[in-house]
Amino acid sequence: MKDSLPLRAFAKINLGLKILGRRPDGYHEIRTVYQTVALHDRLRVSLRKDRKGVVVRCDHPAVPAREGNLVYQACELWREARKFRGGISVHLIKQIPAGSGLGGASSDAAATLLGLERLLGDPMQPARRFELAARLGSDVPLFLLGGRVLGCGRGQEVYPLEDFPRRKCLIVFPGFAVSTAEAYREADSRLTKPAQGPNMFEFGVWSQFSPYGWGPAENDFEQVVFAKWPELARLKSRLLRAGAEIASLTGSGSALYAVFASARKLARASKLIPRGWQVFLTRTLPRAEYQRLLFAGR
Repeated sequence: MKDSLPLRAFAKINLGLKILGRRPDGYHEIRTVYQTVALHDRLRVSLRKDRKGVVVRCDHPAVPAREGNLVYQACELWREARKFRGGISVHLIKQIPAGSGLGGASSDAAATLLGLERLLGDPMQPARRFELAARLGSDVPLFLLGGRVLGCGRGQEVYPLEDFPRRKCLIVFPGFAVSTAEAYREADSRLTKPAQGPNMFEFGVWSQFSPYGWGPAENDFEQVVFAKWPELARLKSRLLRAGAEIASLTGSGSALYAVFASARKLARASKLIPRGWQVFLTRTLPRAEYQRLLFAGR
């Protein structure tokens, strides 16, 4: 058993997101296509047989250290599942903005689960690992796969899709967070019927997720978020006019992304961002590269 392992936890964008309705269990039935990107947090996960408990340290003061932290929850869930009696410590360096829709907390939790498994040297069955990930959060299972991934159910039912060619990606964070719970409540008022059940082929919405191209990426949260922050809608329009193959809100926001076929178009579009907004120039991350770089450390 190794003592310590450095990891990367990558962000995601949503290549379209459709809300089909509220389910009997209170969650929402959605269809989405996730795509991992190279923007990432860094973690160092350690196991100590001579210590007890879980310690999570983070360089960002707004990130909670204990029960409110999804990494902490992942450690406790894993300890219980593996009956591990030693100590776990995680040092987290944040780069993915919180509350942005980029999946940072979920990715950190998934990377923690994978890192703990590698450190222990006795991996659990994949189905059990996905079960633990789904208990942590709807977006967590996709980060066990990486690349382009179909998400069904509440997002936690994931199916690997064929990867597209790598693309340049511009991500813009306006500096404020959007509450996913509040965004769903607002979206509920626009839904005309409850979800009919977890039929993944219930797709008048399949046309939104073409297997052959990047767009269009229709995100149902845009109706809610753009109504409150019209500056995001204006920026999306400008990015599309600047040559983006696709531009959209990711998750429930507040981050916008745009995908470009060339670095020249991306550089030109990056000049359109309002002053004071955070800009990330990154790229899409196919599955094989995602899985290789996850454990590549620094």
